[in-house]
Amino acid sequence: MDIKKFGMEELLLAAIKSEVESERTYTKVAERVKNAFLKERLRFLANEEMKHRQFLEFLYRKKIGDGKIVLPEKSRVPLPEIEIGDENDPISLVLESAMKAEKAAEEFYNALSERFEEEDIRKMLKVFANMEYGHYKILESEYENAKVFEEYDTVWPMMHVGP
Repeated sequence: MDIKKFGMEELLLAAIKSEVESERTYTKVAERVKNAFLKERLRFLANEEMKHRQFLEFLYRKKIGDGKIVLPEKSRVPLPEIEIGDENDPISLVLESAMKAEKAAEEFYNALSERFEEEDIRKMLKVFANMEYGHYKILESEYENAKVFEEYDTVWPMMHVGP
């Protein structure tokens, strides 16, 4: 991901905004799903995004200033948002969108790490990139499960209707 044309403040605000939106989305989808295992994984991901946001806010204050952090309405930095559609859309579509967002976040944090001279910050952002890849793998696993279930439900209509 090429982020050279963006200033540090714009990059950090985009990162914070992305983490806030991801946390909100994972929480919302977790409330919507009935599968207890998927619900727990989504809550885990939301919590991870919250921790990323906290570090990024610390980094913003360290690099930019102690003022109030005001997130842009729309960021120019190309970080995809997770699309959740409506409740009738299959969960696999949401998971697929989330996978794309996590992959982009991995690339973003790897690129962002190169913009810092401080080794501790570079390492932390590399850890974030690795964590985002881990999020991708969690979502990939859940996506595969969802696709199997959705196909099974299609082949055997009314599978879940009573005895």
